[in-house]
Amino acid sequence: MKREIITTKDGSKTIYMPDIYEHYHSNHGALQEALHVFIKSGWDEIKTKEVSVLEIGFGTGLNTIITVIAGQNDNKTVHYTGLEAFPVTLEDIELLKYDELEYIAPFSESYQKLHTAKWDEFVAISESFTLKKVEQKMEDYIPEKESFDLIYYDAFGPRAQPFMWTTEVLQKMYDALSTNGIFVTYCAKGDVRRSLISLGFEVEKIPGPPGKREMLRARKI
Repeated sequence: MKREIITTKDGSKTIYMPDIYEHYHSNHGALQEALHVFIKSGWDEIKTKEVSVLEIGFGTGLNTIITVIAGQNDNKTVHYTGLEAFPVTLEDIELLKYDELEYIAPFSESYQKLHTAKWDEFVAISESFTLKKVEQKMEDYIPEKESFDLIYYDAFGPRAQPFMWTTEVLQKMYDALSTNGIFVTYCAKGDVRRSLISLGFEVEKIPGPPGKREMLRARKI
C-alpha cells in the first residue's frame, strides 16, 4: 500500500496512506497530537512508579519515544508492548526525521534503539524502559489478562478499519487492563463510546488535540 511522507502544522512529519485516506498522525500536528492524546490524557493519569503500557498501532514509534521521555522525566520504570500488523520500513522512519525534532533529539539514541530492536521479545531501550514489539494482526493477538495499566489505542479510524473498533476487539482491551487501568484514544465516535460503556468502562469525553474537539478516555472499574 502506498505511503507518503507529509509535514504537519507543528513541523513534525507523518505518513499519509492515500489508498485509505488515513494519516498515521494528525495533519494539525503529529507531535502535539501524540503528546495531548497519549501523554497528557493518558500517561499523566497513572500515578504508580512502574507502568505497563500496551500500544495498539506501534506505527512510526512516535508514541513510544514520547513515553520513553515521559518515563525518564517522571522517574518511572516502563514495560511497553507495541502491536503492529504492518511495520513501517526503516527507510520511511529515516524520512520522518523524528530524532531531529527539538523535543526528541536528546533521546535520539533511544529512538534508534526502538526501531532496530528485535520483534517479539523484550529489549532494553534504556535502564528503565523495556520494549516488546509484536508483529501480529489484532484478530490473532490475545493479550494477557489484567497485565496493563495503560492502553494507547491508536488504530486507524472506524471508517478505514471498522473491525478494530468492534465490541469484540474492545473486549480484549478491557480484559487486558488491570483494575483502574486507563484506555485512551483520539476517537470520540458515539458507537465506540457506547461499546466501551457496555463493557464496563467508566468513559469520559475530554478535549481533543488541535483540530479535534473531543476524544475518549476510559477507566476500568
